[in-house]
Amino acid sequence: MTTPSSSHWTLDPSVVHLNHGSFGAVPRTVQEVQRALREEMETNPDAWFRELPERVGQARAAVARFLRVPAEHTALVPNASAGVSTVLGCLPLPPGGEVLLTDHTYGAVAMGTARAAERAGARVRTLHIPLEATAEEIAAVFAGALSEATALVVVDQISSATARLFPVAEIARLTHAAGAKLLVDGAHAPGMLADPVGLAGAADFWVGNLHKWCCAPRGTAALVARGPDAQDLWPLTDSWGAPDPFPRRFDVQGTLDLTAWLAAPRSLEFIEETYGWDAARARMAKLAEVAQGLLADALGADLAAVGGSEAPAMRLIPLPAGLAADHESSHVLQRRIAADTGVETAITSWDGRGFLRLSAHVYNTVSDYERLAEHLPGVLGA
Repeated sequence: MTTPSSSHWTLDPSVVHLNHGSFGAVPRTVQEVQRALREEMETNPDAWFRELPERVGQARAAVARFLRVPAEHTALVPNASAGVSTVLGCLPLPPGGEVLLTDHTYGAVAMGTARAAERAGARVRTLHIPLEATAEEIAAVFAGALSEATALVVVDQISSATARLFPVAEIARLTHAAGAKLLVDGAHAPGMLADPVGLAGAADFWVGNLHKWCCAPRGTAALVARGPDAQDLWPLTDSWGAPDPFPRRFDVQGTLDLTAWLAAPRSLEFIEETYGWDAARARMAKLAEVAQGLLADALGADLAAVGGSEAPAMRLIPLPAGLAADHESSHVLQRRIAADTGVETAITSWDGRGFLRLSAHVYNTVSDYERLAEHLPGVLGA
């Protein structure tokens, strides 16, 4: 695997970037492709928008090949939350029915699900999944919760705040046995997992961001839908693609700047050419494991409580009790760490407890985490 090179990235070298999982990082070559596309668009807008749906279809096909799914099952959307909102806006929920979430569900998704349920006269039930739960124990929670009232299950493939890897294929089996549908939020899965949609089993709907581990320009995500329900899905904004079947109706988005979608295949090629996807995944997972140990030792943290079903390239370190116990205070601490150490990282909160969330990518090195381990105890007063 190629050694990480700063020439591939435009990240500020005076900052240590350890929060890839939030906003990603776009390689220099992909930025150049998108810049050229924007120049082309402004040179002749009429020609650009006439030809755009066909070019979006080509980019969509490239993304689908990477995800190992047929292009006719795959639409492009702005981000995973938009994909979730698309499904929630199109899928009828029965009045009095039930939607199951977990207490690891991404906040924006939980809020959107609650609004959709309220509109339909349905209810939301949130399942508690302990951090130390194994894949088998997680599946058992769902098995005990599903009932004939359950209409929809919304579950993370890799949770954002807690970096848990959920057994979504087994959850899909259980969900379908109960007569319900499954929507998988795979926001962090593309690139971190080799076959994220395959690992989602028979899930009815799957959404995943490409701006995170795949390093595509922000505003690029995939929505995969299989079965008859796919033809009930429509873009959040109606446009001239409305007469077309899914997913082609998503290829027409009016006058939106879709250069991010067109440049996304270059990001997939870049990682393969420069690092190799299999090697990159192995390196990121090993780096996250090493980093977790370094930071746990520096803070005297007990990892036993976060040892269940961890994501490959995202890891948690418990913070001292009382720190970052809620969403607002976690953001305050994150900004203080950045200001005092020059390290950008993620501080999350869950169930009244604060965590340092690590996410490793190909441009990170062990020395990056050693710097954080050296300075973080002083910031926290640990």
